[in-house]
Amino acid sequence: MKVGVFDSGIGGLTVVKSLLKHRFFEEIIYFGDTARVPYGIKDKNTIIRYAIEAVEFFKNFELDLIIVACNTVSAYALEEMRENSSCPVIGVIESGALAAQNAITSKESNILIIGTKATINSRSYEEKLHALGYTNLQAKATGLFVPLVEEEIYEGEIIQSAFHHYFNAIEAPSAVILGCTHFPLIANALQDYFGKKCLLIHSGDAIAQQLEKEFDFTKRYASPELKFFASENPDALRNIAKKWLDL
Repeated sequence: MKVGVFDSGIGGLTVVKSLLKHRFFEEIIYFGDTARVPYGIKDKNTIIRYAIEAVEFFKNFELDLIIVACNTVSAYALEEMRENSSCPVIGVIESGALAAQNAITSKESNILIIGTKATINSRSYEEKLHALGYTNLQAKATGLFVPLVEEEIYEGEIIQSAFHHYFNAIEAPSAVILGCTHFPLIANALQDYFGKKCLLIHSGDAIAQQLEKEFDFTKRYASPELKFFASENPDALRNIAKKWLDL
């Protein structure tokens, strides 16, 4: 089994980390469009064009599956990617909603969705969660978190100031959906801010749950081959991967 993981930048490495943990694939090819990150402030047509270009890149590798780790692309361009791909393409929004369903038993739970401006404006998470019966939803665009993670700022005064800026006026949630693959890197800080009782749901674990449900992985791979590609400064991506994935 050979999988391609696509993200607008480095955040999708959190999905790779979950894939490594579950040992689903013999080979993982990661492509981060680091030259054009962030996608969350771009218009729909631009996002679709970038996503189709990613599919064309992955055609060089004869993949069995493409995972779209970018929530913004999952919201706006998943169908276009599927139309242009010769292998299945799955995104993180559907898996995130299903993970929420598995973890949050009360349909009246106060759920906060955070993500980029484009992801939140798409209302994709809200539509899927409403369809599953959840009624008490809040959504907040938190675009500042992406560049902070890209700068490897995961805790401290700057992060806390950003939390206060975004969350000061909202009702305290019982669960938070991390609607961007960058956000698990600040999960510890978010947990401290919202409290230990608040449930955090992130894309990497959600994708792993969906894969286990939809595919028959009869074999597990202890040491998958990893290949990292970036549209700009691939060495920087590989260095981040070494840190985040303990390579």
